[in-house]
Amino acid sequence: MVVHLGKAAGCKSRVACAAFTLIEVMIGFFIFGLVTAGMIYGYVEANRMAEWSSQSLAAMSYASQGMEQMRSAQWSAEEFSTVSGQGTTDVLGAAFSTNQVDTLDIPTSGALISVTNYMTATQVSTNPPLKLLVSQVVWTFRLTGRLYTNTMVTLRAPDQLQ
Repeated sequence: MVVHLGKAAGCKSRVACAAFTLIEVMIGFFIFGLVTAGMIYGYVEANRMAEWSSQSLAAMSYASQGMEQMRSAQWSAEEFSTVSGQGTTDVLGAAFSTNQVDTLDIPTSGALISVTNYMTATQVSTNPPLKLLVSQVVWTFRLTGRLYTNTMVTLRAPDQLQ
């Protein structure tokens, strides 16, 4: 028994059986849509991550700026003569705390991003004299509205004058 391909499928000619059915076309569009949606989602996520990274880096730079302000404060533990009545010079004191409010220094098309830098200096040891310096920057991620904190911590000894 010889069966012709076009006639076995119920088609009048072989050319009519070579076309796509509506179901095959719809499945093709569905797969194309999934691939396109995945590519667009990947692009949007990469853009969001790049924006978060730039804001976090700017906040870290601001925390570093606050840390450098505290590290540059005068603190001399050298004792002077008791006749003049001068002792140690310490601008930060035993327990120092302050905060600064500013905007992030990044180019932005929307509203400016405000940050708050909380700076503290705490005496942790008197012999040897050491202070714990902490600079914390609190900022809001513009796309999600979540708060983030960048923190820098270091120890500082008094200046050596000789």
